[in-house]
Amino acid sequence: MTDDKRSKNEFIKEGSRQLRGTIAEGLADVATGAISEDDSQLTKFHGTYLQDDRDVRGERAKKKLEKAYSFMIRVRLPGGVTTSKQWLQLDAIAGTYANHTLRLTTRQTFQFHGVIKSNMKRTMQAINAAALDTLAACGDVNRNVLAASNPYLSKAHAAAHDLAVKISEHLLPKTGAYHEIWLDGKQVIDESGPAKNDEEPIYGVHYLPRKFKIVIAVPPSNDIDIYAHDLGYIAITDEKGKIAGWNVTVGGGMGMTHGEIDTFPRAADVMGFCTPEQAVDVAEKVVTVQRDWGNRHSRKRARLKYTIEDHGLGNFRAEVEKRLGYKLGEPRPFEFKSTGDVIGWEQGADKKWHLTLFIESGRIKDMPGWTLRTALREIAEMHPGGFVVTANQNLIITNVTAKAKSKIEALLKEHGIAIGTGLSGLRRNSMACVALPTCGLALAESERFMPELLTALEESLDKAGLKDDEIVIRMTGCPNGCARPYLAEIGLVGRNPGLYNLYLGAAFNGDRLNKLYAEDVDKARIVRLLEPMFAHYAKEREEGEHFGDFAIRAGYVKATTAGNRFHADLAPLKAVS
Repeated sequence: MTDDKRSKNEFIKEGSRQLRGTIAEGLADVATGAISEDDSQLTKFHGTYLQDDRDVRGERAKKKLEKAYSFMIRVRLPGGVTTSKQWLQLDAIAGTYANHTLRLTTRQTFQFHGVIKSNMKRTMQAINAAALDTLAACGDVNRNVLAASNPYLSKAHAAAHDLAVKISEHLLPKTGAYHEIWLDGKQVIDESGPAKNDEEPIYGVHYLPRKFKIVIAVPPSNDIDIYAHDLGYIAITDEKGKIAGWNVTVGGGMGMTHGEIDTFPRAADVMGFCTPEQAVDVAEKVVTVQRDWGNRHSRKRARLKYTIEDHGLGNFRAEVEKRLGYKLGEPRPFEFKSTGDVIGWEQGADKKWHLTLFIESGRIKDMPGWTLRTALREIAEMHPGGFVVTANQNLIITNVTAKAKSKIEALLKEHGIAIGTGLSGLRRNSMACVALPTCGLALAESERFMPELLTALEESLDKAGLKDDEIVIRMTGCPNGCARPYLAEIGLVGRNPGLYNLYLGAAFNGDRLNKLYAEDVDKARIVRLLEPMFAHYAKEREEGEHFGDFAIRAGYVKATTAGNRFHADLAPLKAVS
């Protein structure tokens, strides 16, 4: 008997025959709307999570009914770019198989919610028919690669998108399981009959210890939150705007567990510099070091950020360089100024126009007097330019001619959609995860609660004369941090139904974590705590000072200088009432 203390997921992956498990058999079982617990871990690698509607759990339990199971499906969409034709195909999937909404995620892609098991293969095949897939959108692999939101703004932005696509394709699992299970592909059979294990030259049979996230940024905008991710590339350009190379960041990550101080969010470190030709190779080698060095015993400490905390950045870089066979360069100067999107019209280098729409919590749907989903469908039918999903849950209508601008504006107005006008600076810079009712990890509301909280806080901002000031606020229903709340000037993280931890003091440009200010606060107390701060900020801020910086200078919280100091110095300098 061996004393193997690896986490359960390691054994599931090991015995899965490269992510096949018994998924196909589970999908064919009509006796239940669910699949087995082990298979539900494996389907994540295929881009889908088993969920249930928690709003009706109690009612169904009383009636001795099974939970209201359904699946969330996430598309792999490096850089967030879609054609108008693909938009129409994805919209049709939402109406035919999902819950009649499209959810834009904080990782530049789409999620479908409410897909029942009997429709799973049809949905996957419809996504495939749009020349898209969901492979590796979830699971212990490299996930959807983010790139600076609009690839049409400049040559550097286009290069960022191209790199995102190359890295995404290079790091895709090589298993044939996805094709076999969802697309009725032919199984690879050996002489003895059973399906063969495919080779995974990068991942091996155990894949990664935990999920892995990669992003590419183009300064001065940090719109993809580079410091929140495992691996990042910062564009360094020459005097002509061409990419000279990339600064490489490692070790960012948002998740933690309430009450466990050995878990914490961490801002990434700048590790070195690589040339454009080296970038994909660097990604592979960073991934393989994490594959071999990462913690496979505790999934709570399995992300790259803990590998670097435990081994040190210098040792990690040395191992990456050893596997590369060459040295990385030293980081080159750069500056980030903001993390959010520019809402409204922007013109690209080729003189085409691009319209960024604020999408509250990323949810595209129709409501009385505000028919966003219909409006976007009609735009896709008449506009050949395409769309881009941003890392802030917003949407860009791209490559609009000067002549077509007025047509798109008129169509949006007809459907009740305002183009950024009237939005407060706080709302423009807000994000919320899905949370209840579908996320199994949620401890509190997020998407459904954020709009009403913003309305209440806008009243406080109006009193202070701050309605138009840019302040970053983010909310999640649990501490896993999908909406990156620990890099928000105001972060709210669910603890229990209706109760949140309030964090303050992150940097507006995304390079500093925030700090816990108050625990277990409800809506009324959140407003009561923030209103006098807003008034104080309006009265005493220095020129150009952002709210997160002011919160530290004014003594509401101490600065978090590193992830491993996130839980330190928690006592606020000013009393919390």
